[in-house]
Amino acid sequence: MHDEFLCHVTAYGVCGGRRIGVPLGTYRAPTLALALWWMRDRASWIAERLDPDPGNPLFPPNSIGPVADTVPDVPSVLRAWCGDADQQEAIAGELAAGRLVRFVTSDDTTEYELLAESVDALRMQRVVTVLSTPAA
Repeated sequence: MHDEFLCHVTAYGVCGGRRIGVPLGTYRAPTLALALWWMRDRASWIAERLDPDPGNPLFPPNSIGPVADTVPDVPSVLRAWCGDADQQEAIAGELAAGRLVRFVTSDDTTEYELLAESVDALRMQRVVTVLSTPAA
């Protein structure tokens, strides 16, 4: 069983013709449950910032408007991912088995990536076996 997980959230876009990644958060989760919770929390956080409640008193009247129907609905995809119990269970199984989990969604300007991986699996990949020979 893998006990610790490293989680990352990154947004990617194009600036000056180059693909640029902007880290939105990293968390070293001490348990599988906390890794899953953090990933869902970050996905919800992104969704809320992309699609805030227009009735929120923090926004001036008419400062938020709808986007065209042709624009991919990233906030809805993120919210659906958070609420999909079967998908969350599958992710838990992959992480528990030591595999990297990557969830990506994008709109016309930005790609949002959520990653999680076992710290133990990362350590195991870096191990180099050195054979010693007896001194003559």
